[in-house]
Amino acid sequence: MHDKLTRRDIEKMQEEIDRRKLEIRPKILKEVQEARAQGDLSENFEYHAARKAKGENDSRIRYLENMIRTAVIVEDHSADDQVGLEKKVTIRFLDEGEEETYKIVTSVRGSSLHNLITPESPLGKALFGHYAGDTVHVQVGAGGYDVQILSVARADDEEETIRKF
Repeated sequence: MHDKLTRRDIEKMQEEIDRRKLEIRPKILKEVQEARAQGDLSENFEYHAARKAKGENDSRIRYLENMIRTAVIVEDHSADDQVGLEKKVTIRFLDEGEEETYKIVTSVRGSSLHNLITPESPLGKALFGHYAGDTVHVQVGAGGYDVQILSVARADDEEETIRKF
């Protein structure tokens, strides 16, 4: 399966790979060597912890490299006032009258806890391509709810992290 990523996603992934290879990996290798020098490896907690950290770091590097290698680059061609990738959208839930602001992001940065939603999510799917003032129906299971789009704006270049899997 190919993930849909923006050029910014790929840049952030490459930055993390470089940091892990150039900063974290040498530090971990030094810790492994120092722990190994302490002798009896069967009961050496520091050695086992350092080896585990090395494995986790290497696994994350491989994961990110594979994501970049298999990525499908997506670009946002939406109008400035149209819901699209990298846009902040303020909506009103019509049933409750509450307002929320969400940012539309790719799946590798999605986090509903931080109001970062993807175009594949029910809310993101309903909002995508619409404009401020539109009322859209969000389909969830057999039911759903209606929201009104209050505003759409280009999002600031915030520091969202690439999700850990």
